[in-house]
Amino acid sequence: MQSITESESNYDRLEAMSVRELLQNINLEDQTVPKAVEKAIPQLERLVEAVVEKIQKGGRLFYIGAGTSGRLGILDASECPPTYGVPQGLVIGLIAGGDSAIRKAVEFAEDDTQQAWKDLLQYEININDVLVGIAASGRTPYVIGGVEKARENGVLTGCVVCNPASSLAAKVDFPVEVVVGPEFVTGSTRMKSGTAQKLVLNMLTTSVMIKLGHVKGNKMVDMQLSNLKLVDRGVRMIMENLSVTKEMAATLLRNHGSVRKAIEAAGK
Repeated sequence: MQSITESESNYDRLEAMSVRELLQNINLEDQTVPKAVEKAIPQLERLVEAVVEKIQKGGRLFYIGAGTSGRLGILDASECPPTYGVPQGLVIGLIAGGDSAIRKAVEFAEDDTQQAWKDLLQYEININDVLVGIAASGRTPYVIGGVEKARENGVLTGCVVCNPASSLAAKVDFPVEVVVGPEFVTGSTRMKSGTAQKLVLNMLTTSVMIKLGHVKGNKMVDMQLSNLKLVDRGVRMIMENLSVTKEMAATLLRNHGSVRKAIEAAGK
């Protein structure tokens, strides 16, 4: 049976469309993605709760994927430390073909069922961790092989897929299935499927980090002050929270190194 992600586009003769028609039709298709994500919220809720519980006990969150899916996992993982001040290595993204595949496709890397587990063992993955496989099709051998070995070794598993009743979803503890339908360009899963995966990963780690206490009110109080824009944002957050001058807020931030520590110190 043909998967939905590979099914025929709802549009044809794309080359005959004007630029405006192309853009409008792509946009129409993109507008269906959030609704598909909404339907998967109950599944995602269960995965988020499982990840929070594991990390609270000292575990980590791993992503594995190939191509666009692997790159999205790496992107999400790389943004957690600067955004929430968590250690490098709390969220880890791995891609079929290794780091070189982030920029350039590695032929047939996704077809190796054994490599994902070898990659994960380099990080000493264990029963305290959670592994989430990302695959639009739900049948990528690299990802399926990884989650199978993980479950055999007692690791909690989840997935983000864009086909219903996929092989990958059947092999994990917490499947998240976001069925976005045919792509505008037939089979081009970097489009709606990739957008859906990005939305789900945003929701996953944002919810996890909030429940772990890395947000106060609606502010990123643990963010890394890695550039002038973020330092300025930190100063404004302290000014708002403590009702102090900009100069005082800047001094507090400079002395304590983070928004959270500055606010806590001022409150003592």
